[in-house]
Amino acid sequence: MKKILLSLAFIGFFAFNGSADPPPPPLGGATGNSGTGGPPVGAPIDGGLGILLAMGALYGGKKLYQARKAKNREEEEPEVPAG
Repeated sequence: MKKILLSLAFIGFFAFNGSADPPPPPLGGATGNSGTGGPPVGAPIDGGLGILLAMGALYGGKKLYQARKAKNREEEEPEVPAG
């Protein structure tokens, strides 16, 4: 059931994406300039990228801490001989 819902969502995304309106023409005409006198400026990626890297580092640290904690528990428990 989960695969069916996932595939329907995937197909639906592309179906609605294909029916979107095209973007409007640029304001500056054939030069591509927006009329401000300078070159077009891209979107900043620093804020989101920094947050993503910080969250990844925290997640990795948590997993490392849990792995070391589990390893220390295994070393502290004495093995009981069978029989």
